Amino acid sequence: MRLPLLATLALTTLPAFAQPDPADWPAVLAEADGQTVYWHAWGGSTTTNDFIAWIGEQAAEKGVTLEHVKLADTADAVGLVLSEKAAGKDTGGAVDLIWINGANFASMKEQDLLFGPFAEDLPNWQFVDVEGKTVTTDFTVPTEGYESPWAMAQVVFIHDGERLPNPPPSALELLEWATAHPGRFTFPQPPDFLGTTFLKQMLIDLVADPAVLQDPVGDDYDEVTATLWAFMDALTPVLWRQGRAYPQTGPRQLQLMNDGEVDIAISFSPGEATAAIANFELPDTARTYVFDKGTLGNASFVAIPFNANAAAGAMVVADIILSPEAQLRAQTPDILGYGTVLAMDKLSAEDRAAFDALDLGVATLSPAELGQALPEPHPSWAERLSADWVARYGVAD
Repeated sequence: MRLPLLATLALTTLPAFAQPDPADWPAVLAEADGQTVYWHAWGGSTTTNDFIAWIGEQAAEKGVTLEHVKLADTADAVGLVLSEKAAGKDTGGAVDLIWINGANFASMKEQDLLFGPFAEDLPNWQFVDVEGKTVTTDFTVPTEGYESPWAMAQVVFIHDGERLPNPPPSALELLEWATAHPGRFTFPQPPDFLGTTFLKQMLIDLVADPAVLQDPVGDDYDEVTATLWAFMDALTPVLWRQGRAYPQTGPRQLQLMNDGEVDIAISFSPGEATAAIANFELPDTARTYVFDKGTLGNASFVAIPFNANAAAGAMVVADIILSPEAQLRAQTPDILGYGTVLAMDKLSAEDRAAFDALDLGVATLSPAELGQALPEPHPSWAERLSADWVARYGVAD
């Protein structure tokens, strides 16, 4: 079954964790030995799948077998956990770990579907940048230790530096450019996460006061979003295939760009273009840029369902992901190119030097060029915008 991203059930107190106790790490390691962890995570990217496989190799050294359950939609895993709760299956659940953030986390937290708190008891939590990065809130919702961060992301736009040396730096200029170059732009089809991100990014750039988006959707929704839908009404007819078809995922969007069918793509990974060049998925002239007003940023997290069969093993995997070695690997451009959640001043001199020596790649913006990431709206906006887009523009095949 598919779970609505923001359920209407009343907020209740989250359950305290059962054994093992996250604060007793030797006991966690002892219980994890021999467990199999089923990590339900998006499976639409070869580079991401390879990284998860590498995490599995590290977990195996601690006696934990990691199985990647590849998802097209995180809500499918959330729905599975909810259905198990409704059936009274409070132990031995099918999902041990979920790659999650935003509305899916808010929904799980609201409905008592999470194990924990555990994140701040992980040994590698000591290295996390809790002051400088948004790792203790998730789309405005406090995490309270019920999910552990593993990657920082920020919206960038990918363009071909030769074909389009001066890409449009705002929503209105993107519309002007697309109108003058019909068929040369598209975005993943909502409710795909990246497609919904495009809608949020355009709204933030167009709305008079983005601060209103930090609160849940209210009665002024139509007024707040009027400029967005006017923008989309003008943009849709000049999209690739006149807006009658869309790439289903981010990788499919990049394939269109690599094939020369479109000139601009949206990404939530500042290093994705560099990784794609290294993997021959984009031309070596690909570059990235951000809007003049800035772009959305957030963290990716992992969470453990309340009835996980291998909660101890899941915590071990979450801790491995936070290790300097794993974070360095994730930030390496031809592997993932994700931003780290760690604070450099908390690392050893050797680990700091390794991060400092990392060549982010020709297509990756420096932190200064990226600028300060803009905060995510409250998760209710993603659900409403996605549903409205489908109602207005249909779901093309």
